[in-house]
Amino acid sequence: MNNAQLNELKQRYVANGAASPATQFVDRAENALVWDADGNRIIDFAGGIGVLNIGHRHPKVVEAVKAQLDKVMHTCQTVIPYEGYVKVAERLSQVTPVRGHAKVMLANSGAEALENAVKVARAATGKNNVICFDGGYHGRTFMTMAMNGKVAPYATDFGTMPGNVFRAPFPVPYHGVSEDEALRGLKMTLKTDANPRDTAAIVLEPVLGEGGFYPAPPSFLKAIREICDEHGMLMIVDEVQSGFGRTGKMFAIEHSGVEPDIITMAKSMADGMPISAVVGTDRVMDASGGNSLGGTYTGNPLSCAATLAVLDVFEEEQILDKSLALGDKLAKRFGQWQSDFDCVDNPRNMGAMAAIDLVTDKARHTPDADLAAALCKKAREKGLILLSCGLYGNTIRFLMPVTIEDDVLQEGLDIVEASLKELVGSKATA
Repeated sequence: MNNAQLNELKQRYVANGAASPATQFVDRAENALVWDADGNRIIDFAGGIGVLNIGHRHPKVVEAVKAQLDKVMHTCQTVIPYEGYVKVAERLSQVTPVRGHAKVMLANSGAEALENAVKVARAATGKNNVICFDGGYHGRTFMTMAMNGKVAPYATDFGTMPGNVFRAPFPVPYHGVSEDEALRGLKMTLKTDANPRDTAAIVLEPVLGEGGFYPAPPSFLKAIREICDEHGMLMIVDEVQSGFGRTGKMFAIEHSGVEPDIITMAKSMADGMPISAVVGTDRVMDASGGNSLGGTYTGNPLSCAATLAVLDVFEEEQILDKSLALGDKLAKRFGQWQSDFDCVDNPRNMGAMAAIDLVTDKARHTPDADLAAALCKKAREKGLILLSCGLYGNTIRFLMPVTIEDDVLQEGLDIVEASLKELVGSKATA
């Protein structure tokens, strides 16, 4: 079927809230390229929203999944377990920087990992409250919607959110929130809303994902660790988007040297196969009773095979080094754009987790969400998938595969630049 025929089916049968606004349908994919149902070639700078750090259909992952498919597709590991689940747990325990010996539970999605992290934290502490941060994103289930630091579009239409979730400011100096102000706000939250004796955990992303790719300073993360220790609360770090090599480390928290109690992960963990994990200190992870964690499909055999292959690829192909090199290339191009365009500001990257802001006034840092939307639309017309994000909708984030070929990378960046010139011109042409 072609794009037009598939769009007719989408409009007739797919719920509006779940339907993609895109009118192209992917037919096949390879590394950083996709081809739609009409045969059009498209460069992918979204990577399934950070899922494809080692590219579409990495050969070693495809091979591993096919081999597993010939053996076992499903049993439910709580009914009769299989090697893949415990092997993934072993490997994640070895690479995840939590305090002490790590234990693991597998789930299906990032949101499910966060839900289970909260369950584990409550069981381990006997407390209920959870503190999250402005701009944070943790998922679309009810608990994670309550935890998100942005209402629209995630929680707009769905009524009352679960209680016992409280908010603190995230340090983004560019938008007027210093690290000192963020810490002051957190301490006020503990004074005015979330009594430490009733608070199970502080949950945060070491680099905001949907919130705009703003990294937390190492000193801020260290202060969170100290506050948690002081009050007997757990530190939960959400690495769903920042994990698995995006920042040049396996996990972004490693840049700070801080060891949390629990880390959640998903997305690039299995190169597109659905899986997530909660990894935490053994004492914490063992706090709840038998059969209290899990689900029918959690850690299914195909996804476990994919995860093990991904971990092998990281070791064999120096993916972390490639992430750092990609980040350097992006930073260089971003710097050029900041000089060439009045609308491009605040270029930033931690490894290949990179972004720019689009503004109407650089001096005032005034967000331009309309231009961000227009740029993504224009880029798509030119054959490039590009995503915006951020609390103000004006951040352009770059999530191309770390394994992207250099000529494809440059072609995609040229499309961004050409699109900006068409939309706003440049200083050189002004």
